[in-house]
Amino acid sequence: MPKQPTYWSNLNAAVKTLAHGLGLTFQHLLKARKRSRSFAIMQPGYFEAQQGIATVQYPHEQIPVPDNGRYKLHNEIDDCIVCDKCAKICPVNCITIEPIRSPEEFGKTSDGTSKRIYAAVFDIDMAKCCFCGLCTTVCPTECLTMTKEFDFSTFDITTHNFGFGNMTVAEIEHRKNEWSNHQQTKTQTEPVAPKAPILKPKITPPTPQTD
Repeated sequence: MPKQPTYWSNLNAAVKTLAHGLGLTFQHLLKARKRSRSFAIMQPGYFEAQQGIATVQYPHEQIPVPDNGRYKLHNEIDDCIVCDKCAKICPVNCITIEPIRSPEEFGKTSDGTSKRIYAAVFDIDMAKCCFCGLCTTVCPTECLTMTKEFDFSTFDITTHNFGFGNMTVAEIEHRKNEWSNHQQTKTQTEPVAPKAPILKPKITPPTPQTD
């Protein structure tokens, strides 16, 4: 049978554990006389350097964040072709797009892709975003990226809806009328295809059979 602990054995264990905890605290106090160096976690020796005061004076001082992290979304609207792929793949429907077609090409992106659709509205609601990164993966022109900004807290949740469309109300109305007029002109100028004649099959009456 295992030996039953006695009063003195319990007291001895308590003193040992207390001395061990106080020793760790005293060692930390000696190392905390200087501030630990802040650098990216990807660099070698990161964990060995985490000795000392770890508290930073946020937001005046910030710890470096990884470059490939998933943070606040940003759309470079000048490179956007309004293909709508990001809005379709978003699992939480946080991207809202209102496209306006153009009768002709009105510009090119930085990678040479033709622009034929205006973005009347391109809003991203970061309050809904689940930071999956799928929208940045399917973007054909790589205009949709995740920045290093991770702290955009606010008291008003509606301010988490970020708009990237740079068209004025008058310009949106002008582009809509331009496309509507183009469609009407196209309908009027297109030749009407002649209707194919309806061919009725000739039915030959059956020949009466005689006995």
